[in-house]
Amino acid sequence: CPYQSTFALSTEIKMSAHIDSDCMTLTRFVLEEQRKVSGATGDLTQLLNSLMTAVKAVSSAVRKAGIAKLYGIAGDTNFSGDEQKKLDVIANDLFINMMTASYTTCLLVSEENDAVIDVATEKQGKYIVCFDPLDGSSNIDCLGSIGSIFCILRRGEVEGEPSQKDALQPGKNIVAAGYALYGSATMVVLSLGHGVHGFMLDPAIGEFMLTERNMTIKPRGSIFSINEGYAKYWDEAVTEYVKDKKFPQTGSPYNARYIGSMVADLHRTLVYGGIFMYPGNKKSPLGKLRLLYECNPMAFIVEQAGGLASDGSGRILEIVPADIHERAPVFIGSKEDVEEMCSYIKKFSGK
Repeated sequence: CPYQSTFALSTEIKMSAHIDSDCMTLTRFVLEEQRKVSGATGDLTQLLNSLMTAVKAVSSAVRKAGIAKLYGIAGDTNFSGDEQKKLDVIANDLFINMMTASYTTCLLVSEENDAVIDVATEKQGKYIVCFDPLDGSSNIDCLGSIGSIFCILRRGEVEGEPSQKDALQPGKNIVAAGYALYGSATMVVLSLGHGVHGFMLDPAIGEFMLTERNMTIKPRGSIFSINEGYAKYWDEAVTEYVKDKKFPQTGSPYNARYIGSMVADLHRTLVYGGIFMYPGNKKSPLGKLRLLYECNPMAFIVEQAGGLASDGSGRILEIVPADIHERAPVFIGSKEDVEEMCSYIKKFSGK
């Protein structure tokens, strides 16, 4: 039938118009970046592929958690003192198994493990990975946005077996950092030290596709993000800054947004501009967030996007950690907003 043939051809043309036959996947992107580096071995590409496999598996587990009865508490607490959810444990196991099987790592640091995770000698490579397998897990049972955070460090030319000391490096030594956001879609934001790029998971083909090349953050935003439930414990600088954002003498007030997942709050800050804050307070002088696998990866990404990340007195990435679970206060986001917050800290510290 001529009509049927025409209809079929028309449908085929429409479908092909929506399919990119030369798409840029995350793997292809990393391979292209690898070729720009003289002497590259491909180990970092291999490690990133393993990390993306873990992210895809966690994304799948998150989306069927209710059906598979993965909500609720696993009956334990992690080193940070947070109650471990069932998904926390699964995500941690996935990340550990994928990375140790990549033959590219020698040491792993996870929020969920008290000590560093040693990789068997026969599987060792040159990289150290610090990660939070499931950030914002308090949002799991209410279907809030959650994510994963990671950064990759090089061990360097050191003799002997890898030890905790090898992981205690400042963030400025990071080779690559990224986060995965499990929201309305699954997105990975990645930096290899030359800009920041966003990749969206296409569930039809199981690949991360480049959707945001060279992401940048606005010099100044109009959103502040902080847990105001701790307002009674804030110091004068933070109290005054938040008051001035909410009740400015001139101009419009800032909007307040807080999800309770660092990945979700930071991703919004990266996209819209503004500032995310988790300061120290009277109850927790160093705040709550961990330096190695929360503050450092996010600081690396935000700085690569043109923003700033400070602990109130200096760059987050300059801090030399003394412990793998060390905490640090953090002010991160648009350059002008972070500089303004730091000026309040300087003003009140001089009193």
